[in-house]
Amino acid sequence: MITALARLDGLDRRLFHAAAQRESAAFDRVLPRLTHSADHGLLWYGVACLLALTGRRRAAVRGLASLLVASSLANIPAKLATRRQRPQLHPVPLPRQLRRQPTSTSFPSGHSTSAAAFTVGVALEQPVLAAPVGLLAAGVAYGRVHTGVHYPGDVVAGLALGAACAVAVKRVWPAKPDRPAAGRPAVDAPSLPDGEGLVVVLNEGGGSADQRDEVEKTLAELLPRAELVRASDDIEQVLRTAAGRAQVLGAMGGDGTISLAAGIALEAGLPLVVLPGGTLNHFAAELGIAGVADIVEAVRTGSAVQVSVGSAAPEGEGLYFLNTFALGVYPELVKEREKHEQRLGKWPAMALATVRMLRKAERVTVTVNGVERELWTLFAGNGHYHPAGFAPSWRERMDDGCIDVRLVDAAQRFSRTRLTLAVLTGLLGRSQVYEERVVGRMHVSSRAPLRIARDGEVSDGPSSLLLRAAASPLVVYRP
Repeated sequence: MITALARLDGLDRRLFHAAAQRESAAFDRVLPRLTHSADHGLLWYGVACLLALTGRRRAAVRGLASLLVASSLANIPAKLATRRQRPQLHPVPLPRQLRRQPTSTSFPSGHSTSAAAFTVGVALEQPVLAAPVGLLAAGVAYGRVHTGVHYPGDVVAGLALGAACAVAVKRVWPAKPDRPAAGRPAVDAPSLPDGEGLVVVLNEGGGSADQRDEVEKTLAELLPRAELVRASDDIEQVLRTAAGRAQVLGAMGGDGTISLAAGIALEAGLPLVVLPGGTLNHFAAELGIAGVADIVEAVRTGSAVQVSVGSAAPEGEGLYFLNTFALGVYPELVKEREKHEQRLGKWPAMALATVRMLRKAERVTVTVNGVERELWTLFAGNGHYHPAGFAPSWRERMDDGCIDVRLVDAAQRFSRTRLTLAVLTGLLGRSQVYEERVVGRMHVSSRAPLRIARDGEVSDGPSSLLLRAAASPLVVYRP
């Protein structure tokens, strides 16, 4: 063992001397500046800001989360465990040496660890960014050898540690797939080449006026025979009236508007056209609808899928939800999370919301499938949601006809504190106060009417609920 380590050390030193003797005017100019810019992670914080400003917030947050975990491991326990001395600088030409030499031990390279962690974290969310960010990371990593502050082995170990940390963060906070959720193809969706038979209701209470004007203009040009209706009050009645004369019902608005339109379309037996016009547009995003051009092509060609619709009505159909249903503290958690989600990403925003909301949370007493329970919250997803834990955010399929239920128990001692710690540490799945299950149906009742949230819209509900998928699927156009 000692002989093998000695051989590796000898090889490492020979590689270091070979790099020191390599002459490159371009590297001498660029690499010292590049590696210096990554001191204390500043380069990666700058890249994260750029990603956030260009709409890639999840990638930025994942990259920084991976960096923070990796940097903590590399710069404290790993360096203290090895205490390898830095290389001697005499073989390295003076112009490429750093002005301020690091004083910590050499193994592993902290700069390389951070570079790899940030790059792999970003790439897990946005694979298209792997090459440009990876090129920066490679420059920083090799720059540590080129400037004489690390042996190649230090850099290789740092890269491996950083990548491993990014993968470990993914296990706690899984990356969202870069593809739309699957659905069963709908062969009977009508093709409307000029839009005849399509009635679209544009909710003036959501989104921006400029966005609505642009959608209206585009639809008028590309689907000239479609009927467009603007609604500012009583959106439900406007949608029901539109459904009475439509062959295909369309709606523009946020998830609440789309959910309302979906229930009306389902009851009327109509296909639905979804035009995202809210803040987050979860349902449209999971369908793969980015804008009006996607929808126009789908309507013209009859491209559509069948999706499941959740129902909470105790008898018959009604109280529909396309994404999520909740009672207890979760409705308020969702509102608090959405204030910070665009800036922080879903999991960090949920952690912040949990800390803030649980301080003033009130438990709810309900009977679940005949068993009385004290809960902080009950969350139900329309379909199987991922990841496991308290911040589910995507579905692989939208036609599985099941209900994803997540409960937080309030009867156990210190349940509020235990829940908060579990969310913050990413260990919620192992907490005894948390349960999750995928079911076909679930009965929920209470002695008093329940405060519920459906697709982010909070309202008063009945005292008895039956969570299940609606009997019939909904046909939705998508590219």
